[in-house]
Amino acid sequence: MKNSSVVANLIMPSNSITIILLLLSIFLFPSISALNQEGISLLSWLSTFNSSSSAAFFSSWTPADQDPCKWDYIRCSSNGFVSKIRIISIHIPTSFPIQLLSFNYLTTLVLSNGNLTGEIPRSIGNLSSLITLNLSFNALTGDIPQEIGKLSNLQLLSLNSNSLHGAIPIEIGNCSKLQQLEVYDNHLSGKVPAEIGQLLALEVFRAGGNPGIHGEIPMQISKCKSLTILGLAATGITGKIPSSVGELKNLQTLSVYTANLTGDIPPEIGNCSALRNLFLYDNQLSGQIPGELGLLKRLKRVLLWKNNLSGSIPSALGNCLDLIVIDFSINHLSGEIPLSFANLVALEEFLLSENQISGNIPPLFGNLSNLKQLELDNNRFAGVIPPVIGQLKELTLFYAWNNQLHGSIPNELANCEKLQALDLSHNLLTGSVPSSLFDLKNLTQLLLISNQFLGEVPRNIGSCTGLVRLRLGSNNFTGQIPSELRLLHRLSFLELSENQFTGEIPPDIGNCTQLEMVDLHGNQLQGMIPSSLQFLTGLNVLDLSMNQIEGTIPEELGKLTSLNKLVINGNRITGSIPKSLGLCKDLQLLDMSSNNITGTIPDEIGHLQELDILLNLSWNSLRGPIPESFSNLSKLANMDLSHNFLTGSLRVLGSLDNLVSLNVSHNDFSGPLPNTNFFKDIPPTAFAGNPKLCINRNQCHLNDNLHDKKSIRYLLVCALLSVTATIMVMLAGIFLFVRICGITFGMHSEQENDLVWAFTPFQKLNFSVNDIVTGLSESNVVGKGCSGMVYRVETPTKQVIAVKKLWPVNNGELPERDLFTTEVHTLGSIRHKNIVRLLGCCNNGKTRLLLFDYIANGSLASLLHEKRLFLDWDARYKIVLGAAQGLAYLHHDCIPQIVHRDIKANNILVGPQYESFIADFGIAKLLNSPECCKASNTVAGSYGYIAPEYGYSLRITEKSDVYSYGVVLLEVLTGKEPMDNKIPEGAHIVTWVNTELRVRKRDFTSVLDQQLILLSGTQTQEMLQVLGVALLCVNPCPEERPTMKDVTAMLKEIRHENEDCEKPDFLGKGVATNRNATVHSSSFSRSSEPLIGSPSCSP
Repeated sequence: MKNSSVVANLIMPSNSITIILLLLSIFLFPSISALNQEGISLLSWLSTFNSSSSAAFFSSWTPADQDPCKWDYIRCSSNGFVSKIRIISIHIPTSFPIQLLSFNYLTTLVLSNGNLTGEIPRSIGNLSSLITLNLSFNALTGDIPQEIGKLSNLQLLSLNSNSLHGAIPIEIGNCSKLQQLEVYDNHLSGKVPAEIGQLLALEVFRAGGNPGIHGEIPMQISKCKSLTILGLAATGITGKIPSSVGELKNLQTLSVYTANLTGDIPPEIGNCSALRNLFLYDNQLSGQIPGELGLLKRLKRVLLWKNNLSGSIPSALGNCLDLIVIDFSINHLSGEIPLSFANLVALEEFLLSENQISGNIPPLFGNLSNLKQLELDNNRFAGVIPPVIGQLKELTLFYAWNNQLHGSIPNELANCEKLQALDLSHNLLTGSVPSSLFDLKNLTQLLLISNQFLGEVPRNIGSCTGLVRLRLGSNNFTGQIPSELRLLHRLSFLELSENQFTGEIPPDIGNCTQLEMVDLHGNQLQGMIPSSLQFLTGLNVLDLSMNQIEGTIPEELGKLTSLNKLVINGNRITGSIPKSLGLCKDLQLLDMSSNNITGTIPDEIGHLQELDILLNLSWNSLRGPIPESFSNLSKLANMDLSHNFLTGSLRVLGSLDNLVSLNVSHNDFSGPLPNTNFFKDIPPTAFAGNPKLCINRNQCHLNDNLHDKKSIRYLLVCALLSVTATIMVMLAGIFLFVRICGITFGMHSEQENDLVWAFTPFQKLNFSVNDIVTGLSESNVVGKGCSGMVYRVETPTKQVIAVKKLWPVNNGELPERDLFTTEVHTLGSIRHKNIVRLLGCCNNGKTRLLLFDYIANGSLASLLHEKRLFLDWDARYKIVLGAAQGLAYLHHDCIPQIVHRDIKANNILVGPQYESFIADFGIAKLLNSPECCKASNTVAGSYGYIAPEYGYSLRITEKSDVYSYGVVLLEVLTGKEPMDNKIPEGAHIVTWVNTELRVRKRDFTSVLDQQLILLSGTQTQEMLQVLGVALLCVNPCPEERPTMKDVTAMLKEIRHENEDCEKPDFLGKGVATNRNATVHSSSFSRSSEPLIGSPSCSP
């Protein structure tokens, strides 16, 4: 491998020299050149990027040939002229090849996925023979030139996935032979031109992914009788779907989702007899689903979710025998499921969540043998679960939670051998859980919360070895918790709370080593806390409260270093509080109240500095004073030490500035109360039953007052002397610093004027270094980063660019990283629409400059917190999705992969159409570089965004970027900075959100930006799902965080912005290419699965 790279390095300069000499010989001695003019033009274009590694792909382009007809990627006509050029997926670091504009016989020009930059030249109209023009998946900018209208022979025009702006030119209507027009995923604006109707041969028109496109769908489009695909998804299209769309007899895919369509779905759509895919979800459509859809015999997928549709589901849809996916979720549909649906034997996904469908779940589902997903949750279904559901051998997911179902779970459900997720929570189901259900080897989620189930949990539960979530809370289960749970090695959530379980907690529960939550509260459990819990090293929540547990607290619980919630109140526990609990450094809530615990409070409890929610030791028999170490509990909000036999002073509590609630009543405390505002405002009941406690300070002993006054006078004199000395030292230091810096600055200025600038452009630029340097004035400063200062500079040609002036390296300093080299090497090697584009770099030995595109709206942080422009939910969603895509590109598509190491809202820039750009690569590292794997002495990242593992390992991985991105998501959702002074108790945003949702059980809207809810209130479900993604990203354990590729998939799934949605072979909402991403993203919208904490990792 090394030898081949060496050979390539030797060959490439030789090629460059050869081409240069050739071109010189052609111009100086044209008579001796064998190559024709077209070949010379091609070599001229090759010379613009011949120094790049991509030149090796063009080794067949030799000047010795008479013509280029045998060159790779080139085809000639019978008369020897170039007719076809096809170059796909080869990095071409240059602009559009203007050298080809004289090729009069060129019929096909395909330059796709090559990272071409610059604008499409207006002289493109000169290629009059052109039939195919494909410039897709590049980095082209500027407008679509109106001269394209001169290409009268053009049949295919693909300009998708670039950065083109402006409107679709009306001259496009002159391309009368055009069959395929693809301009999706750009930054286009304006209306869809009515002239589209002149393209009578048009078969494919895709302009989705351009939010700036607005206005209505032009009625003239009905003249395009050959149209098979009409794609306008993720645009600003408004108004009604024109009834004339029914004239498109050949239309196969109508894709106008995530737009602003209103009005009814026109019944004329039933005339589109070839229609296979109807994607109109996430709009504002109203009225009823037209029965005329039943005329569409070829219809395969109909996705109408998240609209305002009402009325009943048309029975005529049962005539569409080819239907694979039906998704009518999140509407206002009523009535019953039509019996005619028994005919839909090809159906794979039937999704009706969040409607008002009533009646029984019909037995017709037994006929749908190909059904994979059945979502009936959040409706008004009554009656029993039909046993025929058991005939669905392909079923993987069945949701029917939050209905009014009664009866028992049919035994036949165990015949669904591929079933992975079953959620029947919040119904009126009774009886016992069929033991056969636990023979399902693929079952990972079983949720039966809040029903009326009876009897014991079947012993064969141990056979269900794939189970990850088992939640049976709020039922009437009896008997013992089966010891066979020990066999469930993948189990992470175990909730059996609020039942009538008796007996002991299984002593070998510690075999379930993946457990993150164990909630057994509200039962009649006896015996002791099993010591095997020590093996659950990832345990996050342990709730054994309100039982009849006896014995002592095991010392081994101190090994649960990931624990953040320990609740054992309301039992019969005796003995003392083990000192080992002080090792549970992540504890946020500790409740041991209402037991028979004796002894003193161990000093180690005071070292639980993350304890911020609650410390409740009340109603025990504790003695002795409050440990002095309690002064470390600076984050604690609620403390209850009441009803014990504690003695001594309350002085140590005076330093707890974040206390909101305190109860020390019915003890034996003495002395005065701490002289703080908090203690002045506490009601007397909080101190009742402490006769020796001095509640009124004016009645305290006179000697204490005299002693206090002397102490205060002494302290004041000492403080005054100290302040005076400090000021004098500071003034002397400032004087010396100014003198030294003044001399140094003058020397540097004189030296810098004599230095020569080295200028390295990465794009075609029309300005000089002097144009840049003269603009580096204080008035042009627009920001500062960890790696330098940023200026806004306007060149003489009125081009506005951003210039980053890197902080200088001190003389003699050997920095751990060279920010300039890092950023140049990083940005110079990557191209992505969501990563800021590096235009060039300058260096004179003293000052180092990086030149970027200027992004007008500034940073995400400034938009969120400086309130210059309110960002609605659509804008915020687009920004975070773009940032995720850019970060996923760095992690997964760059070779080698790149870790950014400083993701924050300040480093995400926002364009005029709310497109996002990741910036500031000053501390980026390659993931396969030696430095990335070793600890660093230099802080990587910004305060508030740094992943927790950095604190103990100083190692940064791509999962550190994921954590930082999760903080940005929370920032976008809440409108608060990571360490916002508006967050109670000065908590970090991650801690605050976890506390509000998981501990205080607040509604998720309580943490959202309230102005966002006010102006985008109809999209709160989407915000909830993004919140779920954010909490996955900020998981304290790096290994448990998703990859950025998964994050991007989850965010897209939330709006179903899968690129394949506009393609004829799209598989529908539930059939995602990344099944895990689909499950994760949808799970956070399930009310029966509240967001709970994930485990933190030990150092």
